[in-house]
Amino acid sequence: MQGWLIRWICNIFAIILTAYIIPGFELTIWGAIVGSIFLGVINAVIRPLLLLLTLPLNVLTLGLFTFIINGFMLYLTSATIKGFTIHGFWWAVLSALLLSVISFLISYLIKDKMFHLK
Repeated sequence: MQGWLIRWICNIFAIILTAYIIPGFELTIWGAIVGSIFLGVINAVIRPLLLLLTLPLNVLTLGLFTFIINGFMLYLTSATIKGFTIHGFWWAVLSALLLSVISFLISYLIKDKMFHLK
C-alpha cells in the first residue's frame, strides 16, 4: 500500500480512538472517514493562514495557542460534516490535544521505514 493511504487509515483510527475517549465527541464510521479528509484539507489550507495571523499571540503563549487553533479546526469540521459531532468548543480543544498525542504515538510506532518497502 502507498504511504499516504497507511497514514490516512492511521489518522482515521486516531480520530475514532479520540472520539471513544472524549465524552463530548461523537462519531460515525462515515463521519470519521469524511471528517478525516475534510480535516486534512482545512489543515492544509486554512490552518497555515490562521497560524500566520495569530503569530504574535502564539509567540506570547509559547506556542500553546496552537492547540486552540487545532481545536477550532476540529470544531469547524464538526460544524460541516454530518456524523462528526463535537459538543462545544472546549471539547474540540481537548479532542485536538488528545488527537495530537495519539497521532504522535502512531507516527512513532509506525516508522517511515515501513513506507519505503521495496
